Amino acid sequence: MGEAVVQKLKNHKVNCDYVMTIPDGMGTWLAVFDNNGDVAGSISKRPNMLPLVDLLNEKGDEIFAGADAAVLEVDLDKALVKKVLELAKKHGKRIYALVSNMSLAAERRDFLKQFDCFICNRQEAGMFFFDDYSGKSREEMRDILAEKVVQAQIPAMVVTLGGEGAVYADMQGTKGYCPAIDVQVKDTTGAGDAFCAGVSIGLTYGKSLPEAIDIGAQLAASVITSSENVCPRFLPKELGLDIEVED
Repeated sequence: MGEAVVQKLKNHKVNCDYVMTIPDGMGTWLAVFDNNGDVAGSISKRPNMLPLVDLLNEKGDEIFAGADAAVLEVDLDKALVKKVLELAKKHGKRIYALVSNMSLAAERRDFLKQFDCFICNRQEAGMFFFDDYSGKSREEMRDILAEKVVQAQIPAMVVTLGGEGAVYADMQGTKGYCPAIDVQVKDTTGAGDAFCAGVSIGLTYGKSLPEAIDIGAQLAASVITSSENVCPRFLPKELGLDIEVED
């Protein structure tokens, strides 16, 4: 399975020079969705990620010097998170956080102060802030988030609300709501990752937080309309990004 993933990435001209192959390296993830297509819960069996620390110790400067930004699951091994944050700071790169195991991420709140933006869903936000947001309206979620990011000193945060869209806030007082794109849902698998990718690329290339969330919404919508769990290949200009790419 891992070899097939790498080959597919190469077919899409993704640089895989630093991808490592180790025994049982893929790990296993299981997500449970409710009847509305929203995540109700998830579990994961992580592979051993510590070999990546050795890779970054050896080639981290080379990797980060050539990168525009980094996206990291903040619940990875502490040594790995610290190394990525160190390299991002050293090379002046923006860095974005998401999460797959909020019970671990909640223990690493100090790390999130160093990320440019933290992206999670409503359930994860509730776990992170030790509250229940299941019955909150999007307006309530927007105002709660605006207060919480200042209190927790998180530079910016986006919380997805499934079919209701997403709310956002930052420490400068910016807050708002972006609606989801109304499409025929076929399979929600991969929507969260596509959304995170869109937000990250938008912020990396100069878009405002609401503009970046709009890009994330477009990519998420393109995933849920098909049985594929990755979005189709968009040209940057289709997303309002002035970036030249190779054919």
